[in-house]
Amino acid sequence: MSAPPVRGQTARVVNRSKKRKSDPAPSRWSYRFQRLMLTPLFRFSLRVGIPFALTCSLGFVYLSDEGRRTELQDVVAQMRANIEERPEFMVQLMEIEGASEEVATAIHEIVSITFPISSFDLSLPLIQKTVADLNPVRSADVRLQPGGVLEVVVDERTVGALWRTHDGLFRLDEEGVYIGLALERNDFPHLPVLAGDGADEAVPEARNLMKVAAPLGTRLKGLVRMGERRWDVVLDRGQRIMLPEQEPARALERVIALNQVQDVLERDLARVDMRLAHRPTIRMNENAVKELWRIKTTAVEASGNE
Repeated sequence: MSAPPVRGQTARVVNRSKKRKSDPAPSRWSYRFQRLMLTPLFRFSLRVGIPFALTCSLGFVYLSDEGRRTELQDVVAQMRANIEERPEFMVQLMEIEGASEEVATAIHEIVSITFPISSFDLSLPLIQKTVADLNPVRSADVRLQPGGVLEVVVDERTVGALWRTHDGLFRLDEEGVYIGLALERNDFPHLPVLAGDGADEAVPEARNLMKVAAPLGTRLKGLVRMGERRWDVVLDRGQRIMLPEQEPARALERVIALNQVQDVLERDLARVDMRLAHRPTIRMNENAVKELWRIKTTAVEASGNE
């Protein structure tokens, strides 16, 4: 038989049994906190959100003072100026290519830039639009070149005709786009002179007629748009060739061929009316009519005397 337990040993056994009966699970609040720490949004808030909020709060408190804000703005402006005004970022001059002297002067006046200037202070799209909006300019390309050069490449419109109105003589390009005022007709002796309402809208057709009328040489003075639908060819000595609305070049070729064979335009004529293709009409000057009437009267009298 075993020996009876000692009193001290019995106490130790009782204490051990009490320790074994304690609950090892975490408390309710500890469990909830652990579950919360496993949430991605909560961990992101602890890692990013709270530091960001604290930083913004400190920034708002610091910038709430007007003096501090002004001081910070001055520091930023000075730092920016130190970078923008470095020699490699400075533009020293503007070069214009592809433009006549008149257009180049106009560009210098409208693009008023005081050099030297930082490239950060230049708006290239705005400069390009300003130059392209000029009437004599078809298109423009603005770019910065090494060495601090602002280069403006211009595609200038070519003067294709002169348009005479009650307000003066104007230059038009080959498509009829207004370019500018023509001060003297003698400055453009090789260009045709157009007149009449709507002449600026039919410049390509007018230029084609001028090519057809080339055999007329210096006798050709210009073209007049009639009723915004057809042309009159104006010659010296007040003569006119009235062209039809349809196929005017073909009608003009017929008149020129007839003139080369019979010298029709060398006679005392006022009008050659080609508006009716099947029935061309010639209108003589008053003096020619009188002379023709005199010749007929003389011929009748001479035949009566016989």
